[in-house]
Amino acid sequence: MMVREIMTKDVITVTPDMTVKEVAKVLADNKISGVPVLEGDKLVGIVSEGDLIVRDKKLRFPNYVYFLDSIFYLESYEKFEKDFKKMIGVKVGDIMTEDVLSVGPKASVEDVATVLTEEGVNRVPVVEDDKVIGIVSRGDIVKYMSEKL
Repeated sequence: MMVREIMTKDVITVTPDMTVKEVAKVLADNKISGVPVLEGDKLVGIVSEGDLIVRDKKLRFPNYVYFLDSIFYLESYEKFEKDFKKMIGVKVGDIMTEDVLSVGPKASVEDVATVLTEEGVNRVPVVEDDKVIGIVSRGDIVKYMSEKL
């Protein structure tokens, strides 16, 4: 079976200039855990509950060693920077994940299930001709499985 047959077609989207509070309301009001971020028709990111709740976690500066007038980080400084940016972000563009995995409408359900599990994501936009035409989530796959089995 192809993704086209199980995807959610009425995709709720947000824009990078929306506030974090606005996107939190969109997620809560629609009882969804993530949305694609569009600039015009172009997919520029995805924002999820995880991107929002990172704002409330304890920020820990990575351990480092100072040696010969240089600083060597023992943990990922990039992860610290990414978390810090999300914690102080005001707009969706500040907190969204920019490297978005997407699939085409002809992808198989098995291929999408593999992407979701191996990449540790909960949803992927379905893109055709550079436009978001749907979204498929773990829930969509579970629903498909319940009807198939």
